[in-house]
Amino acid sequence: MLQRILENHVGDDTDIASSRRRFIKHLACGALLTMGSPAIAHAAKGRFPSHKSLAFEHTHTGDKLKLTYFEKNRYIKTALHEINLLLRDYRTDDIYPIDVKLLDQLHDLKLMLGTGNRPFHIISGYRSPYTNGRMHAESSGVANNSLHMQGRAIDIRVEGMDSRHIRNAALALHRGGVGYYRESDFVHLDTGNFRFW
Repeated sequence: MLQRILENHVGDDTDIASSRRRFIKHLACGALLTMGSPAIAHAAKGRFPSHKSLAFEHTHTGDKLKLTYFEKNRYIKTALHEINLLLRDYRTDDIYPIDVKLLDQLHDLKLMLGTGNRPFHIISGYRSPYTNGRMHAESSGVANNSLHMQGRAIDIRVEGMDSRHIRNAALALHRGGVGYYRESDFVHLDTGNFRFW
């Protein structure tokens, strides 16, 4: 396949090297997905799970939640409402709909990590514009137009698991933004374009 890509490619050596790197990266990601867990391997082959569940524990509020949010090819409204409530802006109690793509990203990450029913520890879910503005004023690490304000970002860790391992698995999924904050020991995920820092 790589040979076919290179034969059909017209461009300079930089383009060819870039194509090779991209191909190898996608090949490595596919291998990681296949090794990650049987459920991820089935999903990669087009066999999607009949239900999806997640567990959360909010580090600031102590709220805990374990539920199925997708079943029989549909998202469960009551479950999504409970997730929205747990992932609210705990500083202002504002609630906002969390992007289901973010939940699916977390579900696939859970399968990749093989964490079973262990909860994702939530550092930050939804942030109101007020909260985000205050945090941005205090820290250059908080984006002024953060996807947290759109319910499209979450900051997580898993108890007993190195956050670098979580970051590496999230990168292998090759979806959305993946940020690694070593000193604060958490990983940021979002449903924006694929990028990492």
